[in-house]
Amino acid sequence: MSTMLNIALIQSHLAWENPIQNRVVFEQKIKSIHNDTDLIILPEMFTTGFTMNAKEVAETMDGETISWLRKLAKEKDCAIAGSIIIKDAEAYFNRFLFVRPDGTIQKYDKHQLFTLAKEEDVFTAGNEEVIILYKGWKIKPQICYDLRFPIWARNTSGYDLLIYVASWPKPRVNAWDTLLKARAIENMSYCIGVNRVGLDGKGYEYNGHSAVYDVLGNSLLEENPIEREVILYATLDKSHIENTRKKLPFLKDADHFRITPK
Repeated sequence: MSTMLNIALIQSHLAWENPIQNRVVFEQKIKSIHNDTDLIILPEMFTTGFTMNAKEVAETMDGETISWLRKLAKEKDCAIAGSIIIKDAEAYFNRFLFVRPDGTIQKYDKHQLFTLAKEEDVFTAGNEEVIILYKGWKIKPQICYDLRFPIWARNTSGYDLLIYVASWPKPRVNAWDTLLKARAIENMSYCIGVNRVGLDGKGYEYNGHSAVYDVLGNSLLEENPIEREVILYATLDKSHIENTRKKLPFLKDADHFRITPK
């Protein structure tokens, strides 16, 4: 158990539908990260960009990227997280992977599929709330469009950290900025968002704005927003959560009901 958690966020360009090239680039970035880092977070669909061409670029849970993540997590002695396209049985998932140094993996499948891109025609939605226990921290993973639906992030499990990995386009980045901060405040947890930069194969532009907010919605980054390729660092403190929730016990006043996934 650790009261402090050192995080690295990789805000990067992505090569369109090119897992080999993206792994090469991310491996260089990951190997450059401080050795005292506990968790490295990559964007949504970090091996391909946000493509609906799942049939051509999907991998399995025994595929190259899984093996690569396990190798790097072991070498860096830290966890690595991000989402990729996974084929499981006959279905395709936009799957968040949390890979520990010992090679064990927890997964979360994106729940809110992005209808504007017809994501629901290609991918199967996940219906499971996932809480990851890591170094004494309770972490809830989410993916991109999930951010627009606060009920899916509702803090009924007392989690400490909410993570969004995304391919959130520049024209709607104001919503990204606003909602990340709101999720931190309303759930009284740290909230991290990791977005990509650059153009994708469809001509859509992404301008980053990756962020780290504390329980009160304060940014932990010296520069905000950031619109270039960059590795960002932040240290999270469990005592900040505990002390703030004790002083301001707002979560105790929430209505009691359970979510039934659609």
